[in-house]
Amino acid sequence: MNASTSHTDYRQLHQRSITDREGFWLETAAELDWDSSPTAAVDASNAPLYRWFPDGQLNLCHNALDRHIAAGRGDCTALIYDSAVTEGSRSYTYAELRDEVATAAGALAGLGVSPGDRVLLYLPMIPQAVIAMLACARLGAVHSVVFGGFAAKEIAARIDDAAPDTVITATGGIEPTRRIEYLPKVAEAVQLAQHGVRDVVVVDREGFETSLDSAAATTSATSPAVQWHDWHQLTTQAEPADPVTVDATHPLYILYTSGTTGKPKGVVRDQGGTAAALQWTMPSIFDVGPDEVILCASDVGWVVGHSYIVYAPLLAGATSVLYEGKPVGTPDAGAFWRMVEQHKIKSLFTAPTALRAIRKADPEASLVADYDISSLQYLFSAGERLDPETQRWIGQALDVPVIDNWWQTETGWPIAANPVGIQQLPVKEGSATLPMVGYEVEVLDPMGEPLPAGQEGNIAIKLPLPPGTLHSLWGDDDRYVDAYLSAFEGYYTTGDSGYIDQDGYIYVMGRTDDVINVSGHRLSTGEIEAAVAEHPAVAECAVIGLADELKGQRPAGFLVLKSGAEIDHQRLREELVAHVRATIGPVADFKEVSVVEALPKTRSGKILRKTMRQIADGQDYTVPSTIEDPAVIDALLPVLRGSAGAK
Repeated sequence: MNASTSHTDYRQLHQRSITDREGFWLETAAELDWDSSPTAAVDASNAPLYRWFPDGQLNLCHNALDRHIAAGRGDCTALIYDSAVTEGSRSYTYAELRDEVATAAGALAGLGVSPGDRVLLYLPMIPQAVIAMLACARLGAVHSVVFGGFAAKEIAARIDDAAPDTVITATGGIEPTRRIEYLPKVAEAVQLAQHGVRDVVVVDREGFETSLDSAAATTSATSPAVQWHDWHQLTTQAEPADPVTVDATHPLYILYTSGTTGKPKGVVRDQGGTAAALQWTMPSIFDVGPDEVILCASDVGWVVGHSYIVYAPLLAGATSVLYEGKPVGTPDAGAFWRMVEQHKIKSLFTAPTALRAIRKADPEASLVADYDISSLQYLFSAGERLDPETQRWIGQALDVPVIDNWWQTETGWPIAANPVGIQQLPVKEGSATLPMVGYEVEVLDPMGEPLPAGQEGNIAIKLPLPPGTLHSLWGDDDRYVDAYLSAFEGYYTTGDSGYIDQDGYIYVMGRTDDVINVSGHRLSTGEIEAAVAEHPAVAECAVIGLADELKGQRPAGFLVLKSGAEIDHQRLREELVAHVRATIGPVADFKEVSVVEALPKTRSGKILRKTMRQIADGQDYTVPSTIEDPAVIDALLPVLRGSAGAK
């Protein structure tokens, strides 16, 4: 058990984490194996760029694997791979997983990967994804995982920003009704990128059209320096690598999140702070410890997968379920309950989108009765706002507490949650409960002044952020400060709006910027707009996120055509949907297009996206006094209200 969980009053524990940061976090960090133990917790010498455990040295992979083996737990189960799409499964003990990771690390070292080098991963939900991430951490290399739904252009943008010499991918990913070829995307990305990739390592999976050899042939003319390798052959010939000691401030990974400019932001996290924070969260928030099982039904391409499929469960000595499948359709809406019974899952973590999909397919939750789910004690949900109706429905169906938690790619672990492993607090529907240790959360007005309880405003976190959060953006401290720290001096701006009630419970109501949340995936409307604007018939456009019962939000495009442009609207829609899919990927889920005469703007030219979104979602709205032409809003009303009902 984490030393800090011996407290029974969570509010007192949180207060201590704010007033005695040094003592609290050094005590928490002492649970880890350090090659050189830190004597200081937070380094404020370069504020507002704070660093954690500046004089400590360790290796996170050692703490996730080797440490447990040394404690005599090598035969305990570390990872269960459950593939509903291939009907295959495999379990790895801590010793088996350590051996696989050490060998993979040796293979990467043989390709010249060394501490600080970046490795880009474009992999489906297969064991090699977890193994590759841990292998990078073992070497002190910096992994950057790209979600498998992204297109070649997006992969290339990340290659250019992170500048990896090595890419690890697979022949493809498997969906319930189709197979997704990865190698054509990777080959195209390598050709598109300005940065030259040196090695591409391919995990071969049966049943895909594009082979390693054919992908290599594609790049031979334009990128002849790229060497293509087979994962199995490479690891079979490799010598195992030992963990490399690195500074606690050494980067662990880069994970890209959408920016409102359309250029992805490379969130960078370190080894030491991440290890300390995530180790604290497992017993404290999720009530999961050694030999207990957690299913995090996310993807390793997202931050939830990084934290709660890979790193946190293994740091805690628990068993993590790696699920390759969907909440419905593989084969039905009982997929999660089948795994609960089969693997004796204690805590299940998924997104509200998944719960709404299950409800749509099985509205009476009748499939729950087909399985013994007695091992399940908690259902955790994050990714977008958990609506009270869905929270009540799934809570009644499973007869377990449904715990909402709120966080971001940038924070890496929950900002607000119900710390059930310390003290299970009363659940309030619509609230993510209390701020977690180290997070000093306030709601500010536009001038940066704290607002009273119950009043909605900008949710901000007083600096310094706790360990395990981002300390900057990759290679761009100035953009980090501009994007997150400049709006309110001394605060990190979350970009979310909401309020805190009289009991200190946090209610997150929505985004304050133009980033939308589609099925838990944050996407920039500016990025989608840029793709739409490439069509020769489009003069200007606005993309907004509409409230969606199943997906949280869905993007809808409103277009003004160029003068004289003659094109069938259905054909235009089909062309735009195809182009956005090719440019950004299926993850954008862009399907709705409306042609309008004009877009509402301020006199300075800013499109009133928030007002459009409020109208479409049926919310109260006020037309800003700065609007250029109020008649444009009147003309748009039937279109926007019609979009709200479209599916």
